[in-house]
Parts: sequence; C-alpha cells; structure tokens
Amino acid sequence: MQKAPPAREGSVSGKPRLKIHNIIKSLKNDGSLYLLALPGIIVLIMFAYLPMSGLILVFKNYNFNDGIFGSPWAGFSNFEFFFSSMDDALRATRNTVMLNVLYMITGTFFSVAIAIILNELRSKWFIKVTQSIMFFPYFISWIIIGAILFSLLDYDKGLMNQLLTAFGITQIDWYSSPWLFVIVLVLANIWKATGYGAIIYYAVLQGVDTSYYEAARIDGASRWQTITKITLPLLIPSIILMTLLSIGGMLKGDLSMIMGVTFLNPLLLPTTDIIDVYVYRTAIRSGEFGFASAITLYQSIFGLVLVLVANKLAGWYDKDSKLF
Repeated sequence: MQKAPPAREGSVSGKPRLKIHNIIKSLKNDGSLYLLALPGIIVLIMFAYLPMSGLILVFKNYNFNDGIFGSPWAGFSNFEFFFSSMDDALRATRNTVMLNVLYMITGTFFSVAIAIILNELRSKWFIKVTQSIMFFPYFISWIIIGAILFSLLDYDKGLMNQLLTAFGITQIDWYSSPWLFVIVLVLANIWKATGYGAIIYYAVLQGVDTSYYEAARIDGASRWQTITKITLPLLIPSIILMTLLSIGGMLKGDLSMIMGVTFLNPLLLPTTDIIDVYVYRTAIRSGEFGFASAITLYQSIFGLVLVLVANKLAGWYDKDSKLF
C-alpha cells in the first residue's frame, strides 16, 4: 500500500507545525523583550481580566452572608432598577456625556495650544520650569481643589463675591446655580489636566524632523504659517488617538471630582448628577452592589460602542489614525 506523502509546510496539516516553529523562533530571537513585557502582562491579567469574574454580580441579588457566588440569581432586575426611573437615568446619562464632551474639547484645545507655545519657545530653562509648574496640579487631590474653590466661591466670604461687591456687581450664589457651576467644573478640569496633556503633545513635537521648519523658513513662511501648515497637521494623528482613548470613558464620570468640588450639593444635581454620582447616592450607600455592577457594565458596553464608531470615523479620515 502506497504511503501518503508528508504534509508540506504550506498544506493544511502543516500549518500548526509552522506556527509553532514561528513562535519558538520568535521566543529565541526576542526572548529578552518578552521577559521585559512579562511583569506588565501579569499586572494586566491580575487587575483587568481576573476581576471580570465579578461580572456575575450583575445578575445576582447580592448579600454579604452568601457572598458573590452564593447569592441568589436576580436575572436582569439590577438593570430594571436603573431604568425604572427614566427621568433620573436620562439625566445622569446626559450630564455624564455633556461634561465629558466639554472636558475633552476644552482640554484638547488648551493642551495643544500650550504644547505649540512651548515648541515655539527657545529658552530651555523656561520650558522646563513651565512644564513642572503646569504638571503640578495633576497630582493635587480633588478634595484640596474643592477647598480652594470654596474659598473663592463661597457666597459670604468667597474672594470672587468680595471682588464683585467691590465693583458694585451683585453677588453670585455659585453653589445654588447648577448651569453656572458647569463652567466652574470645566475650568477646574482645565487647570488640573491641561498640563498633563500639553506635555504629551509637546513630546510628540519634539520628535518632529526639524528640516520641515528649516525648509519653511527658507521659503519665507511666517511663524503662524509654520504652526498652521506644519505643526498642527503633524499633531492631528496624536489628537485623534487621544480623543479615541477619551471617548472610551465617555460614560464614566469622575466621582471624586464631583464629591470634592460640589460636596454632593443637592442644589447642583441637575447638572452634576452624573451616572457615578447617581449610583453612589442610590446604590453604594444602601449596599446595592449588584445594581452598581450592572450600571458599570452598562457604561463599559456603551463606551465600547462609542470607541468602535469613533474608530471607524477616524479610519475614514486617516487609516493610520485608527486604534485597530
């Protein structure tokens, strides 16, 4: 009986063997790089993937005695609790998206503007000092920022109202003006986060080939023309990337920011009652961890959809700007 010829590497049966051979070859050639990445991979698995087993809590009627896996099943009742009051659910979703969009637009604008200004400066020591000063607010707690804002905006003793009174202008009750306080939140976010974003964009500009600017100067381009025709176009891929990363958290609010700055003032809830605040007020305080987990899953799924849509739109503009 004639034996079948051995499978070639390109055949179907030879493909697994070829893949194993390529993996072994890659490990031999780049073993040190894999070893370097191993701690990060372990941390990612421990803190990003293993906790996903807790998603079972979404479909459980959790109680402390039985624990996560011993608690009775609840089906989709945890989701029903959030959407049973559509007015509150829609308000929380609207506020979360509105504030995050404002943070993203204003933060990107000021970060890019400051990065361009730093790139145009020639004094190295001034750039280093400026970077340190701008980056410092990023490490300040929102509790401290809230205390600073309270000393500025307090109705009776706040510095802002004292200045308004000195100029003969009516005092403003900031902590009773929901829509006016949105401006306060946006300005606070700009002050705290702009330095971090500016350093990222400035680092991108440092990797730009200086021959572009030299050629532009030879051709007689002004400084404004080099900014609009060279610097900004070169920053657009980074801006798109940072925007895509921000869109993933569009439905996730900063609970520590709202708590630290507004002190959960009920008068400001029409604009500050984001999803995280709503969950904290209605679920965390009463121990409804199943409901809180359900809303977190809702935020994650909605964020994934937004990232996929935004990534598709970015691909239409520039294929190299897509995340995947």
